[in-house]
Amino acid sequence: MIRADDFVKSLNLQVLSPAAGPMLDISTADFNRPGLQFTGFYDYFARERPQVIGKVEMTYLEAMQPEARASMYETYFSYRVPCVICCRGMRPPRDFLDAARAHGVGVYLSDQVTTRFTADMIAWLYKELAPRITRHGVLVDVYGVGVLITGSSGAGKSETALELVKRGHQLVADDAVEIRRMADNTLVGECPEMIRHLMEIRGIGIIDIRAMFGVGAVALSKSIDLVIHLEQWVEGKEYDRLGLDENYITILGVRVPQQLTPVRPGRNLAIIIEVAARNHSLKRMGYNAAYELDQRMKEKLAAAREKPEEAQNPSVDGTRS
Repeated sequence: MIRADDFVKSLNLQVLSPAAGPMLDISTADFNRPGLQFTGFYDYFARERPQVIGKVEMTYLEAMQPEARASMYETYFSYRVPCVICCRGMRPPRDFLDAARAHGVGVYLSDQVTTRFTADMIAWLYKELAPRITRHGVLVDVYGVGVLITGSSGAGKSETALELVKRGHQLVADDAVEIRRMADNTLVGECPEMIRHLMEIRGIGIIDIRAMFGVGAVALSKSIDLVIHLEQWVEGKEYDRLGLDENYITILGVRVPQQLTPVRPGRNLAIIIEVAARNHSLKRMGYNAAYELDQRMKEKLAAAREKPEEAQNPSVDGTRS
């Protein structure tokens, strides 16, 4: 479901006939051009989609006889389409609007050409209808990598993000991150509007990052490419020191690389996250330092195993290799 006011405002539409209620029954990021339906073909009719009328459909409507149009309207609007959008600034016939009002269907006008409008509408609907969830954490853009910092309360997430901002990176969200699945393997995070650009620092309170560091220190949204989970250092616990094993966390059905970072006094978490972001970028380009070290060790061991065999086999001149 989409709010009618949000639909009109976001797509810069003019209301020709208001919808019956505040919500539009739209559940898919697609559209239908009803040219075939105007001719009487209803064997396949995507009535659940927004109906877009372009120049072809409008020309056909204007050429119909009034009696035929009235019959067509009665059949067409009986399917309870969510809304109708007329493009190119073309207003439909008055009887079209009368029939739409009688059935409670919203009719809107766009000045854009049909192809441009449909592209904008699909992009907006994909965002609005995308599966979403809110997670506790901090989202920052570090060297172009979207890093979601998670951890228990008091682990130092906000302080680490503040240090990253001071080092030239961008804050997207603090405390609450709204996450949307924009594609099968793409997550995008943003901040709730109420707390956008704000950060809570214990002992200081609420600070405005944009006002304090400038507009370049914040971003409205960012893809989530890496999750850094902070936890208090546990003595005796074995932490990964090589990075050969890849760990993942699943968010909205998407697997995202996750790294566990222990926290204790003296550790510079900001520079650790910077290095983690750069290392993630290298991995995406096909270079893995841990794998490279593992290959060197395997080659060294293989060479060491070959040397004793060479010592047991004398060379042609009688000497041993």
